[in-house]
Amino acid sequence: MTTPSIPASGRALIEESAKKSALVWVRGPQGPDRALWHVWHDGAVCLVGDGPGEQPLAGLGLVHGGTAAVTARSKDKGGRLVVWPARVVELPPDGDRWEAAVAELAGKRLNAPDAASIAGRWARECRVLRLEPAGEPTEGPGAMPDGSRAAAPLPTAATTRRPAPAGLPKLLLRRGRRRG
Repeated sequence: MTTPSIPASGRALIEESAKKSALVWVRGPQGPDRALWHVWHDGAVCLVGDGPGEQPLAGLGLVHGGTAAVTARSKDKGGRLVVWPARVVELPPDGDRWEAAVAELAGKRLNAPDAASIAGRWARECRVLRLEPAGEPTEGPGAMPDGSRAAAPLPTAATTRRPAPAGLPKLLLRRGRRRG
């Protein structure tokens, strides 16, 4: 497929925001936006996931030849900077493009339990995707929608709140007296 014509200013904004942000938010045809770690490599956002111990990509509907919307944040303010359409390309594990993308991803993968053999595990158990810019940014500086567009967090057991232990206020009060 041919790369769509994107003005230089739009391409530069996409590239710089993706390079400087540790996370991008990806919205596939299914499900809500999901924060994913990535690397910018060879003109696209590269992701790895769907394997044991890796970020979940399932449920987003990211399939080879499909589309997605990618949101990058501002490094200094942390707010939404640019949103752009992307074409999804799944890299097969036996190609040069896969090896180049995995080399970049492996260098950025934090706390990998098997850093020495990570490429082999990814080839067996994971998917490596490229999200290639497929058009001009749909949102960017000077062209942002009104409102926050904040979404309610997805339900998870990790957010269950329990009452504070009965003795905690006394413990904290006693600690404050010792300092004073």
